[in-house]
Amino acid sequence: MKKILLLALSCSIALTACNNQKEEPAAEGAATADPTGLKIAYVEVDSLMSQYQFCKDYNLLLNKKGENAANTLAQKQRALQQHANALQKKYESNGFTTRDELERAQNQLAKEQQDLAELDQRLTNELAMENAKLNEELRDSIQAFLKVYNKTKKYDYIFSRQGDNILMANKKYDITDEVVAGLNKRYKAKPDVKGVSSADKGKAKDAE
Repeated sequence: MKKILLLALSCSIALTACNNQKEEPAAEGAATADPTGLKIAYVEVDSLMSQYQFCKDYNLLLNKKGENAANTLAQKQRALQQHANALQKKYESNGFTTRDELERAQNQLAKEQQDLAELDQRLTNELAMENAKLNEELRDSIQAFLKVYNKTKKYDYIFSRQGDNILMANKKYDITDEVVAGLNKRYKAKPDVKGVSSADKGKAKDAE
């Protein structure tokens, strides 16, 4: 089976919040206006992904679904291999009385192989579609939060920083902790996510 896709946030997510407000005094520790008169800030994407509970919960959920899909495919693969081995033994012991009987058995085995390949593709596509859906929900949740957040902060631009897409940034413009704290405060896990998270935490506790 193809490698399971994990929740990932593109650095193109963000994050522009333009306004024509005059510069206001910045709170201590918050991002401030630069010499051009623009009020700017940035968010560290890697930190957001590792600290935002939405990302942690849904990565866990996708991993669980990926494991279930992989287990299903492995089980069917073993059954197919056993069937192939049984047909081989029957052939070697001259168990097929006619050529038509042998061809029917071979055709059936080929159909099972095709069915398995189609199941693999279907499960992979389903996981990819769910991953894309969750990425869209993630972007929407961040944009919705920033829209409210920026009513009082009044930044002209909020950039996402990931890898080397911004080569250098002054730490005073970093609002990652504020954004993560605000996102987590708003976040409400869905029942299916809570179930997976609770089970996983229980396993971790048992392993201690």
